[in-house]
Amino acid sequence: MRNDPAATAAAVLARVGGPANVTSAAHCLTRLRLTLADPAAGDEEALRAVPGVLGVVTAGAAWQVVLGPGAVDAVTAAVEALLPHPPPGGSTGPGDRPPGTAARPDGQPLTGAEAGERLKERLRRRNATPAKTALRRVANVFVPLIPALIGCGILAGLNGLLVNAGLLPGLTVALTAIASAFMALIAVFVGYGTAKEFGGTPVLGGAVAAVVVHPGVAKVTAFGVHLAPGQGGVLGALAAALLATRVEKWCRGRVPGALDVLLTPTLTVLVPGLVTLYGLMYAAGAVATAIGTAANWLLATTGPVAGLVLGGLFLPLVMLGLHQALIPLHATLIDQQGYTVLLPLLAMAGAGQVGAALAVYVRLRHDVPLRSTIRSALPAGLLGVGEPLIYGVSLPLGRPFLTACAGGAAGGAFVGFFAMLGTKVGATAIGPSGWALFPLLAGDRGPGPAAAVYGGGLLTGYAVGFAATYLFGFARRPGGSPPA
Repeated sequence: MRNDPAATAAAVLARVGGPANVTSAAHCLTRLRLTLADPAAGDEEALRAVPGVLGVVTAGAAWQVVLGPGAVDAVTAAVEALLPHPPPGGSTGPGDRPPGTAARPDGQPLTGAEAGERLKERLRRRNATPAKTALRRVANVFVPLIPALIGCGILAGLNGLLVNAGLLPGLTVALTAIASAFMALIAVFVGYGTAKEFGGTPVLGGAVAAVVVHPGVAKVTAFGVHLAPGQGGVLGALAAALLATRVEKWCRGRVPGALDVLLTPTLTVLVPGLVTLYGLMYAAGAVATAIGTAANWLLATTGPVAGLVLGGLFLPLVMLGLHQALIPLHATLIDQQGYTVLLPLLAMAGAGQVGAALAVYVRLRHDVPLRSTIRSALPAGLLGVGEPLIYGVSLPLGRPFLTACAGGAAGGAFVGFFAMLGTKVGATAIGPSGWALFPLLAGDRGPGPAAAVYGGGLLTGYAVGFAATYLFGFARRPGGSPPA
């Protein structure tokens, strides 16, 4: 049964210290992201017990409430309506908390839940470091861009099919312009989001980042070579906007009030703009080229090993909310090569999670609440949204989380093996995975072979995740028999 978004929002706010304690609210595809003025006023355990909440990840003032795809939009809107002032933030794209996923109504945890919660708490504390906090802030810049990346990526894939088939040439010209316009100007959006996230004036961050994609940079010579529009891509835009934010803050504290309205914007655009032209674009371009070269080299020479490592370690990143920090790498590869070869490898982690959940469903036949959780979370898992299965099934049980990682590693090794043989699989956009990634697949041998390899990886992840969990995911009873 679907929970009422307004009731869920009110319950969430009551357990994070009330509406007045929330300074910002936003959401990604599955999580409501709150910033609290006083984190000590929140009650994390009570928040976990709210119907509709699938999990909670906290790091200081940043609290993430896992609600699942779809419902997170409605709950976030209800939360914003209850806040005293509309908080700054963005949305990109709720779900029922099935009974018994973390605590029973009497407060007693389910079997295995305490171990899972202790593990999560240890990981959460290790995760609250300055470096990882910085990664989260960078991720917050890119998360609002995901809907546009998905929409434009699907249109680009559809357009490619029409072009290859020689159909509707008049329409393909229009689709090309629509699908590529956002990527052509993504630097401006990155600059705007960067300044907003790091405390600057968003439009000034966008103005400086626009230098990266302006056609006029082709007339500028840096380090003895002419620059190219777009050189450095999103990395250059991110660096330019960060510098603009620092310059703006410096000016605000030193420029007299009467001149602030004139000098601060001028210096904020001028100084970082010059540094961007004569340094950042060149440096960011070199870094972006190195990223593309490294990704291609890894898959060409160590494909199965690279896939095993990436597919096996991605679930812990999802659990900790750090997977969004990879978006700049994906965006850089898409800008360079037209697709990111990393996303299909990482998507195998979701396949391992699905396989593990199916094994739990089969083995724990008498655990009605847990089987209900799996039934409700499995469709999202098949579409690549892993949080409901992570927080509702595998992590509380402990071992199935590790065996799910094993399934993801196997699927990643499968895809990496074919990449080493010369069939690379890439995604033209960031966001969906699982079966939802098929419309976005591309590769050096065309969409057909790419889809075949990716599908084989998913099946491998399902099979290994299921087998590993069925055989090793449960502690045996003293008599030697596994649990029923």
